[in-house]
Amino acid sequence: MPNVAIVGRPNVGKSALFNRLVGRKIAIVHDQPGITRDRISAICKRGARPFTLWDTGGIIGVGERELSGQVRRAAEEALRESDLLLFVVDAKEGLSPVDEELGRTLRKSQKPILLVINKIDNEKHELLAAEFDALGFDPSFSISAEHDRGISDLIDQIERHLPAAGVSREIKHQTSNIEHPLAVAIVGRPNVGKSSLINSIVRGERAIVSELPGTTRDAVDVLYERDGQKFVFIDTAGIRRRGKHSSSVEVFSVMRAERSIRRADLCVLIIDLTMGVTAQDKRIAGLIQKARKPAIVVLNKWDLVKPGRREKQAARQLIEETRARLFFLEYAPISTVSAATGENTENVFASIETVRHAARRRIGTGILNRLLRQSFEANPPPLVKGRRLKLFYAAQTRHGTSPSDRRTRSGGLQTAEEPFQTLSHETQRRSFVVPEFVLFVNDPSLMNETYRRYLEARIRKAQPYPGLPIILALRPRAKSVAQAPRVRTK
Repeated sequence: MPNVAIVGRPNVGKSALFNRLVGRKIAIVHDQPGITRDRISAICKRGARPFTLWDTGGIIGVGERELSGQVRRAAEEALRESDLLLFVVDAKEGLSPVDEELGRTLRKSQKPILLVINKIDNEKHELLAAEFDALGFDPSFSISAEHDRGISDLIDQIERHLPAAGVSREIKHQTSNIEHPLAVAIVGRPNVGKSSLINSIVRGERAIVSELPGTTRDAVDVLYERDGQKFVFIDTAGIRRRGKHSSSVEVFSVMRAERSIRRADLCVLIIDLTMGVTAQDKRIAGLIQKARKPAIVVLNKWDLVKPGRREKQAARQLIEETRARLFFLEYAPISTVSAATGENTENVFASIETVRHAARRRIGTGILNRLLRQSFEANPPPLVKGRRLKLFYAAQTRHGTSPSDRRTRSGGLQTAEEPFQTLSHETQRRSFVVPEFVLFVNDPSLMNETYRRYLEARIRKAQPYPGLPIILALRPRAKSVAQAPRVRTK
């Protein structure tokens, strides 16, 4: 798929154009210069031919001094990988020396360039575009990213300047069978090493790394392939308490991070070993639990705390302490790593593979019902207003199959007959299937949270499901169908 990069000085509307072209609000749009720091990408499907669109940080201009060099390098890397450049300028601010310098720099790239004159909101603003003829770029397009003005014409020109497709119809039809990459959200407090871990894994500087907290603002998707398995690592903004946000930009950043948790297949919670498990770490773990997402926990900055002797014993102790603090996420695998040195980063993939393997396991219906009945007998449910929860039948659902496959001919749930089955090949294509058990009971309202956790613990004794939440879906007993009145015969 061709690559198109949006470039320009800060605050000319690059992120607004990015969002308009991809049809979603992905990049954060704000009137403060230098908001976009990492380069983010998405697929634009508005035209006849899709392409990958890149939003880059302002190559030249204001921003934190600690970050300006890295932002520039990330943007320049996007230029090298692109087939077409959209050079965005601000019509209302007029032609600036920075625009002229950037124009000379872009010409040296020898890439096709379309000059995009933004913020032409109506016909009265058309005259403002004439000033940019001095840049010498042809063609140029007057648009308003905010008001969707001139965007259709721009998309037509983008398609004309893209490299030849060379894709046969047969190959197009095969794209539906391509396996989707595994989406892994890297979440945690600010400055715990989320971007450093991703860069250590992919061995590049795709995500901006700085000691300044809050460096990452947009959720950045980083594509990575390992041993034939495709991953999308989602580098999220550090999630801090709402009361401590210093600007509206950080509010949007946290919202994007929370959204990334919901769209991920698996979440990696990063914890700073130099600070231990904080109250905010618990809140973030709670967000993962609430979203019912598979999870692993990574204790970062191991190089700063590891002792000179008995490293394994110290690591085990840290893991046990973390598990005790995150007791509600105790099923998540925990490992110690150092993103700065790359030590033990392989453990992240080992944990992911452990969770993937567990997601393919199922408990046979017979085993499950005997297990739950024994659990009810050993520890009966509490009385609620004189009534007690009763279990009639239980089954593990089959997720990932079509609705028609989830029903048997008799109309009931399709269940496993073997004690412990592996999911079908079609289901395995969806990497992480959260185990869900349907319990048919007399009244679902009689189940309290304490007894629910008890039943989950009993299920995990039979099948641990590391890294996976367990969902118990309670259904009331179906009412018996009233018999039809008998007809008397003479």
